[in-house]
Amino acid sequence: MKKFAVMFMIGVLFVISNITVNAKTINEADTELCETLKYALIGSLREPVDKAIVEIYKGDKNVPEGLTWAAYDTEILNIKQLYGVGGLYELTIKIYPYYRAHMSYGEDEVVINTMGELISFKHLKTYP
Repeated sequence: MKKFAVMFMIGVLFVISNITVNAKTINEADTELCETLKYALIGSLREPVDKAIVEIYKGDKNVPEGLTWAAYDTEILNIKQLYGVGGLYELTIKIYPYYRAHMSYGEDEVVINTMGELISFKHLKTYP
């Protein structure tokens, strides 16, 4: 009986001292985690978006020099999962190209995938 009591007390001690530890994501940015992930995703796809801007405005005689865009001023319109969780995703984003000190020049819709491929683009509006 004494042996059983000792074993029981040791078992209870192990159960009580078993502390669950959960990992916490460390966010070292000035924004909430969701916004930080959005900016990181958009920023990682800068190359195909730059390519789309060149293609969209190549026939425009009035396009200003140095036309660019900003990740913080980009809207994600749709995220389409193509093959399953963790597979390829297709993003539809709206960008607002600008020149010089953030002087807006237009609105465009760009479709890219997470492999960095430009799928399609559509010019929506040019500002005067």
